[in-house]
Amino acid sequence: MRTLAFDGRTGAAGDMLLGALLATGADRSVLDPVESTLSVEYAVSTVDRGGISATSVDVLRTDGDDHHDDTDHGHSHAEGHGPHRSYREVVDIVRGMGLPSAVEGDALAVFEILGAAEAAVHGTDLAETHFHEVGADDAIADVVGTSLLLADLDVQRVVTTPVSAGGGTVEMSHGTYPVPTPAVVEIAERADWSLQGGPVDAELLTPTGAALLAHLADGVATLPTLRVESSGYGAGGRALDDRPNVLRATVGDDGGRLRRDEITVLETNVDDVAPEVLGDLQRSLTAAGARDVSILPTTMKKSRPGHLVKVVCKPEDAQRVARRLAEETGTLGVREHGAGHRWVADREIVTATVEVDGEEYTVDVKVASDSDGAVYDVSAEFDDAVAVAEATGLSVRAVSERAERAFQE
Repeated sequence: MRTLAFDGRTGAAGDMLLGALLATGADRSVLDPVESTLSVEYAVSTVDRGGISATSVDVLRTDGDDHHDDTDHGHSHAEGHGPHRSYREVVDIVRGMGLPSAVEGDALAVFEILGAAEAAVHGTDLAETHFHEVGADDAIADVVGTSLLLADLDVQRVVTTPVSAGGGTVEMSHGTYPVPTPAVVEIAERADWSLQGGPVDAELLTPTGAALLAHLADGVATLPTLRVESSGYGAGGRALDDRPNVLRATVGDDGGRLRRDEITVLETNVDDVAPEVLGDLQRSLTAAGARDVSILPTTMKKSRPGHLVKVVCKPEDAQRVARRLAEETGTLGVREHGAGHRWVADREIVTATVEVDGEEYTVDVKVASDSDGAVYDVSAEFDDAVAVAEATGLSVRAVSERAERAFQE
């Protein structure tokens, strides 16, 4: 699987992500839609950061306003002045850019994370929230630019090691706050990766950098094993005394692996549901969007026998599935374990032909493979095997084995 890995030990900001992606081989020209929509220009150069040659990206305003520089706000990485826009206004601008659907989806998701963090910190409604700590147009340039460059790299997975927030304090529009800033802490709650303090008393992780990584990157403890294709460094806005202020990105193939799938787990305990209803839950909950349903015997309060119903579903289907579970069982509450992940194989249904006494029969076979297409499991569909077994007098097991062997051959 083609993977992009970030090394987050000196934090991240929007300009650092832009620089790192350009340094690993993304095409500068894909940024043209941003420059043609906003009054900005991406100024790309090579700089030295602690002995490391890194790619620096400044978002310069072409209408004469301040350039992309957030050091007046105490950030150690550049992140922007420019007009303060509401979340609703930013969404309208992004939707009006004519971006590819996947790029637009990524950019809007990042701004939803940023907006939700601002709303939580300031106690405002998301739609009317203004981006106080980042200049809106410069943030759009960072977020949309990163989304465009990432799409150009055509990676299948993005990961990051634990991301350093820095330390000390920072001056914000509402006063002096400790690092990490309130918005970064809110964003980290939604991220898959870990947030860590230090290693210097400076703000290393900005809200825009945190939101981009929260949407794009899975967390890993250490850099994964990769067959490296390219690597590069995005430069931070200021030099640090004892270490290079850079964000390293590495692109490579991590070999065959299963696909990561976002899920939610719902569960409830019941002790007064008819067996027929329990038996039908697989059908009824699957129709509502469940991916898997398990029913386990358990002991409830006062030692009453009961059942634990566990349901795996996509986060966006959770409310509908929970409602169906409550309607079917009469339960008064459904617990949600929150969004997690599962590793799943790529699956394909292939029709195999089985010959018995000169007659040919078809059996669907489920084929499981990893991201490189390597097949590791073949399984005949049970209902098809039963039908052939009834028609031929063979056992279901024999039919399944013949169908699976036919596919392999």
